[in-house]
Amino acid sequence: MGYAAGVADSRPLMADIASVSGVFEGSEDIAIARELARTFLADVQAVHGLPVSERAMSVVELVVSELVTNARKYAPGPCLLTLEAVGGAVEVTVWDSNPTPPAVLASDPTRVGQHGLEIVMALGQSFAVHREPVGKRITTTIILADAPSGASAGHQPEEILSIGDQH
Repeated sequence: MGYAAGVADSRPLMADIASVSGVFEGSEDIAIARELARTFLADVQAVHGLPVSERAMSVVELVVSELVTNARKYAPGPCLLTLEAVGGAVEVTVWDSNPTPPAVLASDPTRVGQHGLEIVMALGQSFAVHREPVGKRITTTIILADAPSGASAGHQPEEILSIGDQH
């Protein structure tokens, strides 16, 4: 796992991209994935000066946990988590080896379990599933700062699901 950031003096901060990736193979790695997200967002705030609300920190940790858990549960082999901070948001991307798109179930408060994807879709500004030559890549975007009113900035219902072949 490595942390890489692109910084150039001639560009405004918002044009910079900070990113980190990690490969996870076991269920115990889910906690390590959450810690990677926490550390990355702390660095985004401290090093790059981007505001990261407590809500955003918690949401990103939850989304990372849900997506890495699903990858570990439904796909053989390792999964790859990538976090990229761009323009006041963080893109959370998880690649796994299973090419089958996840089942997007209708909301059902009586259903026990299988609410992870529902949660991820509700918390993210966008959600996309892309088939890759091997496996699939799931990406969601989380706004890092709260709206001035204190409400969470984020979820745009019309951008919930985009499933397609490679971008």
